[in-house]
Amino acid sequence: MGRYIDEILQPGEKVLYSTNAHWVFFLPAIGAWIVAIALLVVSAMVPASSAPLTLVLWALAAIVGVFALYKTVTAWFHRWTTETDVTNLRIIHKTGFIRRQTFEMSLDKVESVDVSQSILGRLLNYGDVTIMGVGEGRQTIATIASPLSFRNYITAR
Repeated sequence: MGRYIDEILQPGEKVLYSTNAHWVFFLPAIGAWIVAIALLVVSAMVPASSAPLTLVLWALAAIVGVFALYKTVTAWFHRWTTETDVTNLRIIHKTGFIRRQTFEMSLDKVESVDVSQSILGRLLNYGDVTIMGVGEGRQTIATIASPLSFRNYITAR
């Protein structure tokens, strides 16, 4: 399965910039993995005479580990199925695998591009980009990597 952008490029159209959902989507999974490992470390520190406590800690670690695995897979799948590109003619954003949602806007119709970043977003280089089009309304692309570079490729013609 190829990239969506490769399937829809028009003759003479070239991809100028591609970005993706930021890796920050993995933070809940990372946190859960840390908790699962901490529970396993604590269970190793429990004296041998407290076997029931060790079993409880192992069970909690297993539950948190399953949750962490779920969050890891969903974050990976979200990043894998999300594409955001700027070509020499238009902006294209696609999410989803089976139920696909796309947004396309001609660069000629772009009125303004706003970037919204939190403090953490500035530190880790991610943010939300809102594209306002002439007669086409507004579209927000959430939590993309390198939003300022993305904006610059849209506005620099």
